[in-house]
Amino acid sequence: MALVVAQEVPTSSSMAVTHGPAGVGQARHRMRDQLRTGGVSEAIIDDAVLILSELLSNACKHGRPLGDALAGDGDVRCAWRVDTGGRLTVEVTDGGGPTRPAPATPSVTAHGGRGLNIITALADDWGVRDDTRGEVTVWVVVHEDVHDPDAGHRRDDFATRVTAPTVSAIPRLGFADAYDDDRD
Repeated sequence: MALVVAQEVPTSSSMAVTHGPAGVGQARHRMRDQLRTGGVSEAIIDDAVLILSELLSNACKHGRPLGDALAGDGDVRCAWRVDTGGRLTVEVTDGGGPTRPAPATPSVTAHGGRGLNIITALADDWGVRDDTRGEVTVWVVVHEDVHDPDAGHRRDDFATRVTAPTVSAIPRLGFADAYDDDRD
């Protein structure tokens, strides 16, 4: 006779992450393992892990550690949960900072500043919550229903929404005319 023990898969997790790049990989690995074990689709897991990485990087770059610790010495907190309706939410909490989290408009050559724009593109919703102790939590709803078989699939028209018309498609304008400043 075999004894079978059912192990409850955590649908939520919370952990302290070192204020700095060292803990980000551990948090991503733990999230991936727990969501995979919980039956969440790989496409949604990939989005959730990328979102967690962006949130943690922003918290370490722009926010203070929790409590009275100095930058690099303390922790930030991350959490994720799948509620009973199948909605996956990711949160990162830091000790606050000099600016409020908001999407930036970086130049084409900028080395950063795209994190919240990436999150906006991947998530169903996101926002910022402040508390009385000065802590700031950025929360993201990665997907409304992780059990949806179509969840996490990119829209087929995504690439066509961002392409520009070719110069030849502009009426009465040849390629050489595009650079001619003396046109009437």
